[in-house]
Amino acid sequence: MANLRDQLAKWNGPAPGDRRILPVSAKSEGTSRTDSPKGIETAVYFEIKTRLHQQLLSRLNLREVESIPPDRLKDHLKIAAIDLIEEEALPLNEVEHDRLVRDLQNEILGLGPLEPLLADPSVSEIMVNGPRRVFIERRGRVELTDIQFDDDAHLLKIIDRIVSRVGRRIDEASPMADARLPDGSRVNAIIAPLALDGPSVTIRRFATVPLKIEDLIAKEAMTPAMAQLLSGFVKAKANIIVAGGTGSGKTTLLNILSGFIPENERIVTLEDTAELQLQQIHVVRLESRPPNIEDKGAISMRALVRNSLRMRPDRIVVGEVRGGEVIDMLQAMNTGHSGSLTTIHANTARDTLGRLENLVSMSGVQLPMKALRQQIVSAVDVIVQTARISDGSRKVISISEITGMEGDVITMQDIFTFEIKTTDANGKVIGRFKPTGVRPKFADEIEKHGIHLDPAMFDPHIDDASY
Repeated sequence: MANLRDQLAKWNGPAPGDRRILPVSAKSEGTSRTDSPKGIETAVYFEIKTRLHQQLLSRLNLREVESIPPDRLKDHLKIAAIDLIEEEALPLNEVEHDRLVRDLQNEILGLGPLEPLLADPSVSEIMVNGPRRVFIERRGRVELTDIQFDDDAHLLKIIDRIVSRVGRRIDEASPMADARLPDGSRVNAIIAPLALDGPSVTIRRFATVPLKIEDLIAKEAMTPAMAQLLSGFVKAKANIIVAGGTGSGKTTLLNILSGFIPENERIVTLEDTAELQLQQIHVVRLESRPPNIEDKGAISMRALVRNSLRMRPDRIVVGEVRGGEVIDMLQAMNTGHSGSLTTIHANTARDTLGRLENLVSMSGVQLPMKALRQQIVSAVDVIVQTARISDGSRKVISISEITGMEGDVITMQDIFTFEIKTTDANGKVIGRFKPTGVRPKFADEIEKHGIHLDPAMFDPHIDDASY
C-alpha cells in the first residue's frame, strides 16, 4: 500500500493537520444521493476499497465465517475491516472511516454500492446504466444518484451474485437474466454484447409489508366504491385481467386483489420470476425455469399452467401472461377454474383484447377469429386498467366488464373511469374517478355471494370521488 499512500500524499498536498482524502458533500434531507467523491477522489477511493476488499477476503477463514450466526457476521466483518484500515494507517477522518467500513461489509455480505438504496423504503425502482450511472425512482419521480461501481467487472460481480442465488446464469452466451432478491424484489440484468454501454440492472422493489386496498385508496389510486366492487368481483369468482403499461402498478394491484380470496380456497400461483406476496395459508407457488448451460431443462409458463390444472386449484393466479400460455389460461377459465387472476401488458381495455388474440397466435393453436373471440368472452369477465400518469402517480383508470359479442366484435362496458380535469402549478394531475352509471351484469353474481352493492355507487352524479 506504500504506492497508494504516496498517491494520496501527493494528491492531498503537504498542508499540516489536513488528513482528509475524501471530501464528503452535504446530504440534503430526503435524498438518496450519497457522499461519493468526484474525479480523482472517486478513483482513489475505489482503489482503496478494492485493495482492502481483496485483502479482507484473503484473511477470512471461509469455514469460520460459515459457522458464525448471520446476526453476528456483520459485526465480525466490521472488526476485521477496522483492524485492516488501522494497519494500513490510512489518513481518513471519522466519516470516511465509517463509510469505508460500511462499504467493505456491503461488498462481502450484500450487493455492494446498491445496499444503501435497498435499505431505503422510499425507493421503488433502481436502474443501473453501466458502472457510473445509477438512477432511482421515488414517489413516481426518477432521479440520478451519486452511487457508482468501480468498473464493469465490479458491476458484473454483483450481477452474478444476484442471479446465482436463484440458479440462473449470465454470460456472453446468455447475456440476459431475470432473478429476484431475498426480499422479493424483481431483478432484470443484461450485459455485453447486448448492453453497449456497460452492464445494465433494473430492480423493481416491493414493499416489505404488502399494500392493502386501503393504501391504494389513501394514495388516491381508486375510490372506496371501486375497491368495494373489485373485492366483490374477486369473492364472487370473476375472472379478472389487470392490464397496464410497465411500472403502472399491475403486480401491486394483483397482490391486493388476491387478498380477497377466501382462506379456505387452494391457490396456485405461476410466475416467471416469483414476486407475488399472497398472505393466505393454502398457496402453492410455482416458477418457470430457463434452460441450463446446455440449453436444456427449460420449464415454460405454458407447462406450468397445464400442470397447475392437475393440482386441484380453486384459484389460478398467473403473474403475467406474455406468450402461448394464454390459450391454456383461457381454457382453464372456461372449464371450471373461475376466479382466476392475471396481468397483461396493454394500454387500454380494448387493447387487452387484441393482445390476447396476438398471444393465442403464439401458442400455435389455429382458431377462427370468431371462435377465438367467443372463447375470450366466455373466459374473461373483467378488465382492470392501471396507468402511471404524468405526475408519476399510479391509478386504476378504468374498470370494464366484457358483456358479449355483436357479430364478430367483443362488446364491453366501462363501470368506472378516471377523468383528468387539469394539472396544478406543482404538476399534480387533478381528476375524478367517475362512475359511468352502468350497473355491471356480474353484480347479480356478486349479490348471490351475500355482497350488497349500493346502487348509489354507480351514480355518475355523486361527486365524492374527486381528487
